[in-house]
Amino acid sequence: MFNATSKLNSKKEHFSLSDLSFAERVIYWTIVLTPLWWLLGIQTLFYPAVVIGLLVISFDFDKLVRISLPNCAWAWLAMAIVMLWTAMIGISNVGFGLTRVAATFITFFKGYFLIFACLALPFGNQIRVKVITRAVAWMAGGYLIAIALQLIMLLVGVGRQTFFPPIAYLIPGNKSLIVWLSAFLNPLFGIPLPRSTLYMPDPPIPGICGLLCFFICLGESNPRLRKFSLAGSLAALLISHSRLAWVCLPLAILAYVSFRSFFARQLSLWLFSLTAFLSSLWQLTLPALMNKPLEIFHNARPSSSKDREFVIQKTMEAWQQSPWLGWGIPQGTANWYTYEVTLGSFSTYAGVLYLHGIIGFMVFIAALALTLSNFWQPALEGNALCKKAFASLIALYLFIHGLPLSWITVYIWFFFLWLGAILAEILEKPPSYSSQWQQLSRKT
Repeated sequence: MFNATSKLNSKKEHFSLSDLSFAERVIYWTIVLTPLWWLLGIQTLFYPAVVIGLLVISFDFDKLVRISLPNCAWAWLAMAIVMLWTAMIGISNVGFGLTRVAATFITFFKGYFLIFACLALPFGNQIRVKVITRAVAWMAGGYLIAIALQLIMLLVGVGRQTFFPPIAYLIPGNKSLIVWLSAFLNPLFGIPLPRSTLYMPDPPIPGICGLLCFFICLGESNPRLRKFSLAGSLAALLISHSRLAWVCLPLAILAYVSFRSFFARQLSLWLFSLTAFLSSLWQLTLPALMNKPLEIFHNARPSSSKDREFVIQKTMEAWQQSPWLGWGIPQGTANWYTYEVTLGSFSTYAGVLYLHGIIGFMVFIAALALTLSNFWQPALEGNALCKKAFASLIALYLFIHGLPLSWITVYIWFFFLWLGAILAEILEKPPSYSSQWQQLSRKT
């Protein structure tokens, strides 16, 4: 009977492209053709245009009244409104200008409002989790192919080759739209190793993309594609040289397995006991013991750590001058040797305080907490998708200490759409007989 149930589940997981709804077909090809949008240089506007466009097309007031969106979606909409409100206050203080206003609205649509749109879209359209999973699996497999090609170019002596897509000239803020065609050597622990930005403007972003793809692709039903996509996800994680993403992966895996095993749930207690034992054995205080891993973390790329620490410190100093509503828009830089870094460029948490003040920070933390809480109870009840979503959110929340969420959202939009599709399935559809049977079999 177990074999019959597994065969039934496998049949339900397979689907044909001809069976996709209009929204699913658009989303599927938008994800799969990621390299094309990268080469064209239109990613930063194309993804928000697709998601928000589908949301507008499918808008129905009667449906909106009947459908109950999760509270996390409304929280992200509130955060988007606060962002726009404080930004307008900041612009009014320095003077309105067409370029400044246009850049603000672009940030609005490709930042927090895009998160809201991704979470809300599956509630008004048929967008199944398995469709997003299959598309992300192909995209993650493409990471492996792209990395292999870039490494071959590096081995044959091709340096950091770039080009600027002609279409990108039409998009404001074009510095991040340069396409890096090859990998490059970057010192890690003093050793030059290959590093790549893949389809993104900054090397750490492939790290979080690979990490999130890893958890999404765990649900891929095709075994060969699943292995291929997981390999691509880990390859993106490795070649990013993102130390924070490397730390987030084992922590996220620990959070994931904690829902599956009593032993894993007790692991935190054992780790704390081991930490206390090592502190007493080496005659170190707990803070001193915790500093040892941090020293290794910072020594991997000391210049990067110093840059980030310096900019975050200056960002917090600037925030104290306007604590409640923040500065709205970046209005200062930190001088670091021969170049300047815009304040709020690194840590999301420091950046939110700097740009949107205490009020914006409270709304932001509420959005993070509500998103996490929406997956907590279903994960405890045994929902496999919610376990993966909860674990990957933990990783994301840790990672955004190193990069602004409002900047990287446009590159991880598929992850929020995946979250929205999961919430739509668990809130709108009752559990199937097969899932009930799986839960019963696990208990017995």
